[in-house]
Amino acid sequence: MSAGNVQKLCETTKEKLKYAIDKLEVFLNEYSLSQLAAEPNEETLHFYKGFLSDLRHLLVFSEVSSEKLGVVLRRANFDMEFAEKALYHVYHHCVNNFFYPKSESYSEDGRYAYTGQDAIRFRAKPVRPVRDIVLDITKVFEDLRDDLTYYESDYLTERRMQNQRTHA
Repeated sequence: MSAGNVQKLCETTKEKLKYAIDKLEVFLNEYSLSQLAAEPNEETLHFYKGFLSDLRHLLVFSEVSSEKLGVVLRRANFDMEFAEKALYHVYHHCVNNFFYPKSESYSEDGRYAYTGQDAIRFRAKPVRPVRDIVLDITKVFEDLRDDLTYYESDYLTERRMQNQRTHA
């Protein structure tokens, strides 16, 4: 990929992350465990504790990635290697953490992806604000996944091949 294309991808990725970061910050500042778990039974508390933990991790990963992309874009000379590494981290830390949350409070069901229905399925029926935040940022992370598919595996394969050539 040309440096111009990678630079443009860094810019659009940073914009998309900014949207998700803004939404996550508002949600996490607005809602607490006691507000979400109106029925404080053990199962409900476990669900929302895991959900909130996953969102906090996603927010941190997104902020760190956004900052790295900002560094890439502010440098006088565009550093292609650093940019690609930053995009790789967006895919592996942000996109993967969104679609595969540690607590598994929700998951993506690919069978619904092409039906026009929401592909996100919750493990338990969430309160409306939880459903809304996840569905609101789903499109961002779907777009990032599509934009950064190359960084899922091809980027690492290319790096390994370069290392083998330089050490041979």
